[in-house]
Amino acid sequence: MKYIDEYRDKALVKKLISEIQKISRTPVKFMEVCGGHTMAIHKFGIRSLLPDNIKLVSGPGCPVCVSDIRYIDKAIAYSKKDNIIIATFGDLIRVPGSNSSLDKEKASGADIRIVYSPLDAVEMAKNNPDKQIVFLGIGFETTAPGTASAILHAKQENLSNFLVLSSHKVMPPAMQALIDDNVQINGYIAPGHVSTITGSNIYNFIVEKYNIPVVVTGFEPTDMLHAILMLVNQVELNNPQVEIQYKRAVKQEGNIKAQKILATVFELSDEWWRGLGTLPKSGLKIRQEFEAFDAEKQIQILIDEPKEPKGCICGEILKGIKEPADCKLFSKVCKPESPVGACMVSNEGSCHAAFKYRSFKV
Repeated sequence: MKYIDEYRDKALVKKLISEIQKISRTPVKFMEVCGGHTMAIHKFGIRSLLPDNIKLVSGPGCPVCVSDIRYIDKAIAYSKKDNIIIATFGDLIRVPGSNSSLDKEKASGADIRIVYSPLDAVEMAKNNPDKQIVFLGIGFETTAPGTASAILHAKQENLSNFLVLSSHKVMPPAMQALIDDNVQINGYIAPGHVSTITGSNIYNFIVEKYNIPVVVTGFEPTDMLHAILMLVNQVELNNPQVEIQYKRAVKQEGNIKAQKILATVFELSDEWWRGLGTLPKSGLKIRQEFEAFDAEKQIQILIDEPKEPKGCICGEILKGIKEPADCKLFSKVCKPESPVGACMVSNEGSCHAAFKYRSFKV
């Protein structure tokens, strides 16, 4: 409880709000690009504590939400093949594909198992030598090192039945694409967990090229408010820079060991993002020397042209140009128990967070 009390201290919250109100004069739109931040903002009612001139919008910070529907269709196609076990994180299993979902395929008899770590999938491969294990590698720089470590471990164990279907992505190209697409952003609340791996230096180009401030922050109420105060201060002084509020976890240089593991197994590639399209060098592709663990190289599959759900505006929500309540399906047809789009499925999705904490008007 000491940790929670320290970062949810009412007196400190009031002090931070007072400081924000005192110095904030300019109308601004700050974007968080981390699903954990999106959840925290809704959970703690951060928006309601801010003056009217400060608007918070959610960006493409939910890895499940931004993933290509083709990826889900491919995973479903693999699950239908004989002698294949799909290993996946839980938040991916209910994401709708063009015509089905992993959850529905599991109910129909496909061998789809939820894991909590990529190494669980490696262990699964060791225990099922007559099966091919296809691990669904998804997420940003936070989870990608775990997948890379699993591939290295599988190689060390001489496992020929451990495969990865990779949809890992890196965050900076998406942040740049939003600005280039003229989305109004006066400051970025940078992702805390991603930055523990990458460090804060990866955001320097945003300040240098676009004069937009960036603050890396944690996930507690005082973290979020402190980051907003730091951004407001930069805007009002016209002094954009990259700052770290989350100093207890993030360094400028990041986690060098994790970065080396990533660079060993993966290389940058063009990747599709929901709402943004294909972004150059925004994905992580398994290197040729590790292609024995690349599901797409080892097991060829064909899928039909994917179909996005009609009426879903998840892409526009991920760009910060629409709110969940702007969607005609939201809270009516599209709910957590019956999601139409990916933004309602994941706990880190904007629609899921808004629905769960009723952060919308009807």
